[in-house]
Amino acid sequence: MPKNTSQSSRPAAPAKSRKPFLIGAAVVAAVAVLGIASYQASTPDPKPTANDSAASASEPSAPSSASDPAGSGAHPELMKLARREAKDPLAQGRTDAPVVMIEYADFKCSYCGKFARDTEPELVKKYVDNGTLRIEWRNFPIFGAESEAAARGAWAAGQQGKFWQFHAAAYAQGAKEKGFGGDRLKELAKEAGVPDAARFETDLDSDAAKAAVTKDQNEAYALGASSTPSFLINGTPIAGAQPMDEFARVIEAAAKK
Repeated sequence: MPKNTSQSSRPAAPAKSRKPFLIGAAVVAAVAVLGIASYQASTPDPKPTANDSAASASEPSAPSSASDPAGSGAHPELMKLARREAKDPLAQGRTDAPVVMIEYADFKCSYCGKFARDTEPELVKKYVDNGTLRIEWRNFPIFGAESEAAARGAWAAGQQGKFWQFHAAAYAQGAKEKGFGGDRLKELAKEAGVPDAARFETDLDSDAAKAAVTKDQNEAYALGASSTPSFLINGTPIAGAQPMDEFARVIEAAAKK
């Protein structure tokens, strides 16, 4: 059976990733919503491996709409996952924006990088800058130790107000291929303009960083997410680096509500 590629990446699932937890009674009824969208966006490989990242040699097939799995549409109860914290360094846009897009992503995911370079800047220019959209990032490391290290590095950069600069550096063309070892994370922090290198190193390995990353990761797994990038736009799931038109359609529909 031929393998169907798509604009999302799916790793081998670590044993610890499948332990569910409750994220609120109002959300429990829809915890599989991103899992449904993820499955619709990419047919799972019967024998996935940790090396089966989004850096596929083949071009992705034209994605089907994954924003309305099984006709489910938006799940209003999932809107409660938007944190809307004024001082959240991993978010951009007004806290009272009518639409919140939660992004679950991994710095080792090529499709996440494609979205970050090609689509997200357009969303910021078109919707964040005019107050329609708020983007809230969730670290969802699914490709092993370096993914988790990069997630902690991004969080650490955020403690000095440089998360989005670190995000841009880590997702720059060719950056992923250099890996996310300790020295490389320091280079990325410097490139991002993180002012206090010593504090960055301390924050990188802190319990607070590990706890923050684990919290985001558990939120994604509890929703049934199994690939990156995955999104919730006012409770509507989108799986994969879908075209700009798809994001625009869902954002504009949500804004009208």
